[in-house]
Amino acid sequence: MWAIVWKDVQLELRTKERLASFFVLAVLIVLVWIFALGPEQARDPHIGAAVLWVGLLFAGMLSLQRSFLIEQERGCLSGLLLCPIAPSDIFVAKLLGNIVFLSLVQAIVVPITIVLCGLPVSWSLLGLPLIVLLGIIGFSALGTIFAVLAVRTRAGEVLFPLVLLPLLVPLLLSAVQTTGALLSGGEWTGVWLRVLIAFDVVFVVAGWLLFGQAVYE
Repeated sequence: MWAIVWKDVQLELRTKERLASFFVLAVLIVLVWIFALGPEQARDPHIGAAVLWVGLLFAGMLSLQRSFLIEQERGCLSGLLLCPIAPSDIFVAKLLGNIVFLSLVQAIVVPITIVLCGLPVSWSLLGLPLIVLLGIIGFSALGTIFAVLAVRTRAGEVLFPLVLLPLLVPLLLSAVQTTGALLSGGEWTGVWLRVLIAFDVVFVVAGWLLFGQAVYE
């Protein structure tokens, strides 16, 4: 399992195509939103949170689509499935790789978004990395399942966002609400945080259980 993770990391360090494209697209989406909303509206913490997560999800889909693209293009996916390793371990390896890549880019994009939107900086922002990580885990778990289906399907690049986006609505709502509460420094309940954690648990477990069936179909 760790060999697959290390292989993906080495390939990305060699080309940097995935990280660079994800970073540039995420920043561009944030800038487009700020220009469209105007500086006054962008300073609203809840709107800033929405801008941050919309940029992450749309740019992140480009990154997730490439999870299995290299194996598919080079005909290595069948060889990977023939290795003496459980399909669930392949899912965990790809999930870990996606979490690492998305977290690296978000570690740069989140501070840039806060500065560009002119959002207030307070001690409550210390909890923001945890919320971003929880959102990335759920997003990566769901995206990894559909990424392997997309590479084995005709017109998969078109179907991937069409199928993935509706299922991401609970994650987007909970992530925006918790992030907005942190950015505003106001009181907030843990309801949305529990929704975010439940989303992660459900789709990580579902991916671990169903990945084998999905990849052999």
